[in-house]
Amino acid sequence: MDDLNLSVGEGEIFGFLGPNGAGKTTTLKMMAGLIRPNSGSVSICGYDVQKEPMEAKKVLGYVPDRPFVYDKLSASEFMRFMGGLYLMDESTVRPRSAELLKLFGLSDWAPELIEGFSHGMKQRLVMAAALLHEPRVLIVDEPMVGLDPRGVRLLRDVFIGLKEKGSAVFMSTHSLDLAEKIADRVGIINRGRLIEMGSVDELKARAEMPGSALEEVFLKLTEDGAGEQGTLAS
Repeated sequence: MDDLNLSVGEGEIFGFLGPNGAGKTTTLKMMAGLIRPNSGSVSICGYDVQKEPMEAKKVLGYVPDRPFVYDKLSASEFMRFMGGLYLMDESTVRPRSAELLKLFGLSDWAPELIEGFSHGMKQRLVMAAALLHEPRVLIVDEPMVGLDPRGVRLLRDVFIGLKEKGSAVFMSTHSLDLAEKIADRVGIINRGRLIEMGSVDELKARAEMPGSALEEVFLKLTEDGAGEQGTLAS
């Protein structure tokens, strides 16, 4: 990453966009504490991810681009396992798990082994697990991959619901239509550098494309590094 500097506030949905290989997943992994940055720091709700990892992860939910689950567990067992990682009481985990499995259309599959789940079902289960402890910040990498239209609509509503409750959602996605519909601000990264950041309307104005879709603006800005601004902060 090249001197990346940004912040996301409470109750904000932030869309993180960029071509393949631009550095989106690397950025998200640093935010989640999975990769140590060579310089600088990452702060989640005031907690330094490297210096205070336990405190940061207590308020953080992370969904990777490829769902990682234990295939020999049932959906209910996986939820209880995740609750244990967050040191949640069993009396809280059970009803919360049931609520989330129902929300994501997995109630009927709760006793079934995950090895029989489709990719989309695993993606929904991982999302449910990430929300189990009611995080104040949700980091999501390509959340719509493998989901059918109903699943996409559900996640969109979930993100909006989190925003309304005051949580922050940091979403890396190639679904520019989704970002245009629900993101309060978007940041565009290219070759490891943040080249643009602002509301969708602001980006369209800077690109002198006020009536265009975000997709067209994105293609113009990333075509040859146009609009490169270096270090940006909100």
